[in-house]
Amino acid sequence: MVQFNAFYRALRISALAMCSVLIFAIATPASAKPKHRGHHAHSHSYKHHAAGHRHHGRRHMRISRREATLQSADSAAESFSNNSSFGSSNVVAEARRYIGGNPTGRGRLWCARFMNMVLQRSGHQGTGSDMARSFSSYGQRISGPQVGAIAVMSRGRRGGHVGVVSGIDASGNPIIVSGNHGNRVAESVYSRGRIYAYVMPTS
Repeated sequence: MVQFNAFYRALRISALAMCSVLIFAIATPASAKPKHRGHHAHSHSYKHHAAGHRHHGRRHMRISRREATLQSADSAAESFSNNSSFGSSNVVAEARRYIGGNPTGRGRLWCARFMNMVLQRSGHQGTGSDMARSFSSYGQRISGPQVGAIAVMSRGRRGGHVGVVSGIDASGNPIIVSGNHGNRVAESVYSRGRIYAYVMPTS
């Protein structure tokens, strides 16, 4: 009987101890539990955010550089347009109508013939000559290239060449529409050193 009572008391003590442990576990707040998982999640979120920020930063830099390049190109184009004095000269407009073709029907030495044709069709008098150098004493001589001016140049032993100035590039070289350029009418940049006369057409 004594042994049974001792065993019963031991059993009650064990049951009370287990109940105490269970109550403590339930009563313990979540904030008191280990934070390793939460810290890991926060660290992962921070790293993901940082990586995203770096990616966004690189993308923003690429876009900024591209925009800067485009703005620079636009500025250069605007500056080129202003410096080259492109205009709406009726002589230039008439000459450009024939780019890529040969409206004179001649096979050689027709740049002056083309220039005279353009002048006449745009309401101006020409020289009436098939020689390019005839334009060096035509109209009003000017000191430098202007849109609508006629440029007379040397071709060395091959004679001369003539065309109308349609613009000026950033280096100061005239852009000229002329005939007999590769056996067709073409618009091209010529070295300013080759031009020995600029004249404005007479009306």
